Amino acid sequence: MDFKLIDIFFQIIVFLFAISVHESAHAWMANRCGDPTAKMLGRITMNPIKHMDPFGTLLLPAIGLFSGVGMFGWAKPTPVTPQNFRNPVWGDILTTLAGPVSNFLIVTLSIMALVLISITTPRGHEVVHNLANHVLTDTASPLMPIVWLFYTAIYLNVLLGIFNLIPVPPLDGSHVLRHLLPDPVRVLYDRAGLLGLVLLFTVGGSFIRAVMRPALHFVNSLLLNV
Repeated sequence: MDFKLIDIFFQIIVFLFAISVHESAHAWMANRCGDPTAKMLGRITMNPIKHMDPFGTLLLPAIGLFSGVGMFGWAKPTPVTPQNFRNPVWGDILTTLAGPVSNFLIVTLSIMALVLISITTPRGHEVVHNLANHVLTDTASPLMPIVWLFYTAIYLNVLLGIFNLIPVPPLDGSHVLRHLLPDPVRVLYDRAGLLGLVLLFTVGGSFIRAVMRPALHFVNSLLLNV
């Protein structure tokens, strides 16, 4: 098997699925909270074309994949009209958190699938354990690509979920934190968003890896102990 090409293919599939779920979750929750803007624009859908951003969904991930850095990017932001929320504060918070929560739900379901594979067949147990130890099993068994796909889903969705919870405007985490700030501080906080993103992309890589490390260690430990 050409592991590199398969890895690129799986990362593309998982990334498009993850951002579609993430943005659909924002749109669905916004509609539930009283704002139908995203629903009327067709954003409650698993069609990735509806969520694509030319730079964040196409160019940046392609650069990351073919440079060896890895898949990373974002989708077109889900449009929200806060004035439509029945409760503006809670509507904004719930709509915001729906995105990262959807990514962590995918992580949970993927872990459950790997556990099921591991406990039902000896070959599945071997493949899952090897992958949790960062070793690929060169086998013709169809379980190998299935396990690899689920493991890729865990990694990328942990990355997207954690990244979006960082409280730097306009990331999802900032929508929660800003409601806890007094008005003058909130205005400055919102205006500092671009600077925060620049700093995050220039020096934030090590921070994101440090935050992800315990989550991925927990997942690997869980799979190894099944």
